[in-house]
Amino acid sequence: MADKTQYIEKAKAKLDQWNADIDKMKAKVDEAEADAKIEYQQQLDEMRKQRDEAEAKLKEIAESGDDAWDDIKAGFDNAWDKISGAFDSAMSRFK
Repeated sequence: MADKTQYIEKAKAKLDQWNADIDKMKAKVDEAEADAKIEYQQQLDEMRKQRDEAEAKLKEIAESGDDAWDDIKAGFDNAWDKISGAFDSAMSRFK
């Protein structure tokens, strides 16, 4: 059970970092010129979508029973990697 708790805490920490990144990007969107603002807003929306998907997956794993932990963890790892990659890709377009 400790493994599951640590896993969830690590994922929550990553989500907190993503939320901070989204806040920084929101400030850039607010300061951008009109043309750039549209593009930035699209990237920001994509980042939020990925973050929301990750939060939903995390909730699913947190609510899972201990007996299903190993099966769910494997699926979550796969989904998390895809979501993380998409978030990082969206974030890199801001730089």
